[in-house]
This record gives sequence, C-alpha cells and structure tokens, in this order.
Amino acid sequence: MKLVWSPETASKAYIDTVKSCELSHESGVAELVSAMAAGWDARLIVETWSHGGATATSVGLAVASRHTGGRHVCLVPDERSRSEYVHALGEAGFSPQVITGEADDEELMDGLVDIDFLVVDSRRKDFARVLRLANLSSRGAVLVCKNAYSRNDSTFRWKNVLDGRSRRLVRSVYLPVGKGLDIAHVATSGAVSSSAKGGSRWIKHLDRQSGEEHVIRK
Repeated sequence: MKLVWSPETASKAYIDTVKSCELSHESGVAELVSAMAAGWDARLIVETWSHGGATATSVGLAVASRHTGGRHVCLVPDERSRSEYVHALGEAGFSPQVITGEADDEELMDGLVDIDFLVVDSRRKDFARVLRLANLSSRGAVLVCKNAYSRNDSTFRWKNVLDGRSRRLVRSVYLPVGKGLDIAHVATSGAVSSSAKGGSRWIKHLDRQSGEEHVIRK
C-alpha cells in the first residue's frame, strides 16, 4: 500500500474549507492543507496546537477527515489550550479528538500509530523532535511545518528528522503561503520500494488547471 493522490477528493475538501473559513484571514493555508490531507486519503491526521493559535488550519484538517472517513487528532499542551481549541472547533461544527500532553513526549506519540498526515507549528521549540517521534504509516506520510518563516531553528533540514532508511524523503517543497509552509512527502520502510517492484518509478504530473505538481508511482 502507498499514498495515492485523488484530485476529486482534494477539490471537494478545498471547496468545503473555503466555505468554512470564508471569514478567516488564514484561510489560504487552511484550504491548501485540507486539500492535501483529503487528496492523499489521510486516515490519521495529527496536528499540534497551543493557546492563542489560529484555528483555520484545524478546521481545514477537520474537513479533510470527513472526506476521508479518517481520524483528526490534535495534541495540546494543557487544559487551557484544550478548552480554547474545543470551543473554537465546536463553533465551526467539528469535534476532533483532543489529547492533552506535550507533543514531544515519546510515550504520548507512541499511542498514535500509522500517521498519514502531520502538521506541526514551526514556532514551537520542540517541532523537530515531534517530527522525529511520529509513528508514520507504512503507506508513507505527508509532514507539514506551518509558520516556517518564524521557525526558531534556522538550521532545520528534513534530513535531520529522517534517517534515510526507515524514513526516506521522496520530495519536499517550501511554499510562501500564509507564514510559510515547509512540506515533505516521506516514504517509510513499510512501503514497497521501486527495486522490489522490478522497475517501477516515481514520475511527476503537472495539473494544467490548478498548476499543482504531483508525484505518483508508475
């Protein structure tokens, strides 16, 4: 099994997120992230959030989980953050699963298995550790660092959180959307390699209408 892109599902999630976030100034990020999570058919979507943060992206992820029939889990550090997050998402008509605890706690992350789509806030000092601890799906995963312009760690590189063996970088892109999105598509040891499939390969496809570039296996 591997992540397979569905433009139809991505479009539906994008449109629904536009409707849900029409009054939000952060809706550009929310729409993009929602379309990506839905388009890759993410079954376990995980994000980190804390008190005072914007919730438009969270709404977008909640929309995506409805389209994929998957779980949307948010990790918050304390009860204050939990209460604020639950209220904000409830106002938008969503009730995702919320777990209270530090996202860089190894025991907490061990409880989340087969993550397909992970969104972390680059402004948090622990964001790179969260990426390293994440138990990714055998299908592969998409990792997203939001607020990348404000990243505390200027030395961050994807190779620092991927070991190159059990977790291998397929493609990464830095987008000037919102306050910056740093996105990586990761293959894991559970995915079938090109050599094992006897000549299969990754190819790029450009959607002329949207301008998006997709990487798919043939």
